[in-house]
Amino acid sequence: MPDAFFDLVGQDEAVETLRRAAAAAAAVLRTAGEPAPEAGGGPGGGMTHAWIFTGPPGSGRSVAARAFAAALQCVHGTGCGTCPGCHTTLAGTHADVRLVVPDGLSIGVNEMRALVLRAASTPSGGRWQVVIIEDADRLTEAAGNALLKAVEEPPPRTVFLLCAPSTHPDDISVTIRSRCRVVPLRQPSADAVAEVLVRRDGVAPDVARWAAAATQGHVGRARRLAGDPQARARRAAVLAVPRRLTSVGAAFDAASALIEAAEAEAEASVAEIDATERSALETALGAGGTGRGAAGAARGSAGQLKDLERRQKSRATRAQRDALDRALVDLAAFYRDALMTALGAPVAPVHADTAELADTGARSWQAEGTLRRLEAVLSCRTAIEANVKPRIAVEAMMLALWKG
Repeated sequence: MPDAFFDLVGQDEAVETLRRAAAAAAAVLRTAGEPAPEAGGGPGGGMTHAWIFTGPPGSGRSVAARAFAAALQCVHGTGCGTCPGCHTTLAGTHADVRLVVPDGLSIGVNEMRALVLRAASTPSGGRWQVVIIEDADRLTEAAGNALLKAVEEPPPRTVFLLCAPSTHPDDISVTIRSRCRVVPLRQPSADAVAEVLVRRDGVAPDVARWAAAATQGHVGRARRLAGDPQARARRAAVLAVPRRLTSVGAAFDAASALIEAAEAEAEASVAEIDATERSALETALGAGGTGRGAAGAARGSAGQLKDLERRQKSRATRAQRDALDRALVDLAAFYRDALMTALGAPVAPVHADTAELADTGARSWQAEGTLRRLEAVLSCRTAIEANVKPRIAVEAMMLALWKG
């Protein structure tokens, strides 16, 4: 029977660390003690009240945090995967496990203060209050300060699990990091990702190997690419960009197509939840009512609806940037393949199905021109992260790719 760590691919060292800590946490409960306040302290297995899971995209940071939360709530202290504590935590319904997933570009101070206040309550199940913060690097400075106070003076039965990419470790303040135990995760191998796609998702072995290689070991993207025809079509359109760059006009057309595709993907991904949220809020505010005071209630609801629209716009912006970044990663991998060919490096291509196009490009551009093109894609990603408008950044990239 799969345990709580079943979905954490290629992270044996991290899993062993978390199992020992979960066992130590269970021992704390049995002896009615408290976890040591210093990061890395605690009985035997290094249990502490604050953790940071860090690693490259696709390494399974949030998966590791959820699995550890399940192990902390496990009645056996092992993360068995079958007890009520494990089952409800992994399903996202445990009353003492709170998950923060930023909808927009950042996590604000009001949300963090409310979360810290709730986390200070006594666990209803008698074990631990667990707070999981995905993308903790998106905390605003004020939100980070609110979290820091809770981490410095933690409630006795509260554990904070922060997830942050290793590419930007400084996005979490050093004062918070110094009070957390860090669990580094590595990028799983393509073979490990392919194996889990076959075993867990029933993907055909050849498709699983192709998807794992094409997504460079990113588990979530590999699963989506293997099972979603639209995802495969979007990838094919991105990888067709190099052959379309025949003129200045073609470069601008390619930029528009890439931006519009990212916008359409983002809109599709958030449309359902946006409609559900708006409907729920309107119902709560008495939309459609005809009784006394209905008109006044409708006027008073305008501010809440405006606030919802603001949050949804922020979420849509985040979704668009995420979709665009996935496209840029695929494009960068194509130029990486071409560069390896130009250099004669004995490494397998990321995009095996476009290897012929990459070979053709390598012969035409030579190693220096290929490297400049790869740098243009990476510079575009950096510019967007620095809040340059995506259309401007992508247009500049396409012109650089055309010029070489």
